[in-house]
Amino acid sequence: MISLTSLAATAAEGAAQAQEASGGGLLQDVSFWVTLAFIIVIAIFARAGMHTMIGSGLDKRAQNIADEINEARRMREEAQELLARYQRRQHEAESEAAAIIEQAKKDAKRMTLEAREKIEAQMERRAKAAEDKIARAEAQALSEVRGQTADLAIAAARTIIKERMDTGAQSAFIDRAIADVRNKLN
Repeated sequence: MISLTSLAATAAEGAAQAQEASGGGLLQDVSFWVTLAFIIVIAIFARAGMHTMIGSGLDKRAQNIADEINEARRMREEAQELLARYQRRQHEAESEAAAIIEQAKKDAKRMTLEAREKIEAQMERRAKAAEDKIARAEAQALSEVRGQTADLAIAAARTIIKERMDTGAQSAFIDRAIADVRNKLN
């Protein structure tokens, strides 16, 4: 572009020198018209080249913008897919959490029932053990009372017999009564 301008300037200078030499008017000089035509042609080519450069520059810029828009669309679609994936995962996690909570509630109810049954069974065993202990204590107390009653009866019988019988008959009767009482108690 710069070389064309300098070439046009050189041609105009040459035309001016030729006109001075010929002494005629500027509009009658052929070299002036050639130089002017040359400058007009160069200007047209330069302008056409500028439009081409500007057009290609704008086309390139438009292509870059279109590429950026397409990239933005692609990234938006990827973001939407990623969002949908995360929403599905969140929904799955919420469903899983709800299932875990429901299972925990069922397990807690089951454990409560099992614990209640175990406590009731343990209370029944303790009550039975206490009843058995009471029954054994009653039986032991009854046995002791019978033993003491038998001992008192024997002592009373000895005393009564001793007072009413003679010594020989008393001994035989006491021995026989003692043997009878021992046999009955065993």
